Amino acid sequence: QFFVFCHGLLQLSQLLISGYLKSTISTIERRYGLSSQTTGLLTSFNEVGNTLLIVLLSYFGSRVHRPRFIGCGAILVSLAGFLMSLPHFITGRYKYDQSIASRYFSNTTDLCQLDGLGPSENISDESCTPHTAKENHELLLIMFVAQALRGIGGVPIQPFGISYIDDFASERNSPLYLGILFSLTVIGPGVAFMLGSAMLRFYVDMDKVAGEEIQLTNKDPRWVGAWWLGYLVAASLVAVSAVPYFFFPREMPKEVGWVKVRHFPVVLLRNLRHPVYLLVVLAQVNLSAMVAGLATFMGKFLERQFSLTASFANMIIGAVNIPGAMVGIVVGGAIMKRFQMSLRQCGALCILGMFLCVVLAFPLLFLGCPTQKVAGITYSGSSESERHAPECNLHCKCPERAYNPICGSDSIEYISPCYAGCEVVNIDALQNTVLNYTHCSCISEKGLAGSAKPGTCGTGCSHLLLPFVVLSCLAGILASTSHTPSFMLILRAAPMTRPLFPCVLAWMPSPVLFGSAIDTTCILWEKKCDKNAACRYYDNDLFRHR
Repeated sequence: QFFVFCHGLLQLSQLLISGYLKSTISTIERRYGLSSQTTGLLTSFNEVGNTLLIVLLSYFGSRVHRPRFIGCGAILVSLAGFLMSLPHFITGRYKYDQSIASRYFSNTTDLCQLDGLGPSENISDESCTPHTAKENHELLLIMFVAQALRGIGGVPIQPFGISYIDDFASERNSPLYLGILFSLTVIGPGVAFMLGSAMLRFYVDMDKVAGEEIQLTNKDPRWVGAWWLGYLVAASLVAVSAVPYFFFPREMPKEVGWVKVRHFPVVLLRNLRHPVYLLVVLAQVNLSAMVAGLATFMGKFLERQFSLTASFANMIIGAVNIPGAMVGIVVGGAIMKRFQMSLRQCGALCILGMFLCVVLAFPLLFLGCPTQKVAGITYSGSSESERHAPECNLHCKCPERAYNPICGSDSIEYISPCYAGCEVVNIDALQNTVLNYTHCSCISEKGLAGSAKPGTCGTGCSHLLLPFVVLSCLAGILASTSHTPSFMLILRAAPMTRPLFPCVLAWMPSPVLFGSAIDTTCILWEKKCDKNAACRYYDNDLFRHR
């Protein structure tokens, strides 16, 4: 029982690192200019190191000192966590478009100015690309190495821990212990999203700039939170959790005989020909693929679909969805213990839980809003005059790289006050914040030049957030009830290769496929923009990857 407690604590802190990456994925994309496909590959790259070793270690696990192997793996995971935060400390300050109107930036205010920079005076993309690409490649290499280390270090943790528990637990109590263990495991990502919610409230360069120098708020679309801080916290917890494992004994039932390496292919082939094993693994692969994609990009979906901050989106996932999954896992284990289910009954429980999950998840397909109208990108107007609206700012000579979105009084979003043809900005002198922009030639209001307020227009979907969260939480609870019984099916049928197929066929490719789908749709949108420079800012932000 004490080992179950220690192992639950370790898996909680280990998954705190992996869950934290998913909670900060949109922030890392914004900070280093990464595509969703790249971050999807980064998220799944830990499975590379995991897959290379998981089968052999699972097979020969009972012949080594399992607790010490778990402790050594945890140390590697901790090192990977510290390494993930390294890019922040070896790069300069975060630079964003400072075309905000204030007393301090009056000379670079992003308004329609005849004497502003013309297109020919802007810094070309070519002059910036080489250094930026080199810097991103170096940072990506560090992150990919860290992910590979985390995968290698995580290899012995789950299979060795589960087999260690299963060796000493009775068949009656084993499902309950595993249910408790899995529920504690689910808490890890939940706490990770809550940690991400807290850390992203702090400015990314809080250790490099004074508080009074920070001009942005966390509601500003240019805001980047302190994504690196959570890795320091999570890696420290993993290191502390690893200590007890070096003091557990090796005690195990004596093996009947030594299984030689040459028998390994025979056992593997026999497992692969087991029909129950193959069907249950196929089901787990599909479920894991969905979970892997959602865990990576659901936070981003909530941000864009319901106009939430990254911090609040992470809080919803960490406080509602993941605890719901934990409840489902515990309920599944408790039902198995209460009714002493056979393997056939375990399969029936899995089918019932997944069927009810599909029923509740189906309405989610219809909960959403259309993409907000962005002038020149997703909206060109319905009338002839509106379709030629971009001509209204030709005299402004707007910087091509400007990104300071505003919401016009016509409920259309513009990428900057200059692109809306705004000539006047009204400022709150006490708080040094922008109240609104006026005399905007591209915004028509009763035949006169309209006005705009700073920030995006949003999607108008806030009223659908509550039903979306409730339905997704209930669907997650029902799906999670199948976790423990399906695991017991595999554990009793063919325990050796259980972790391999979900890793190779689900957790590794799924985030990449989700990210590729997002980027592919963005490319199609960019073609509709006539290669407008603003597309590069809006592609990931506007896509509703339902």
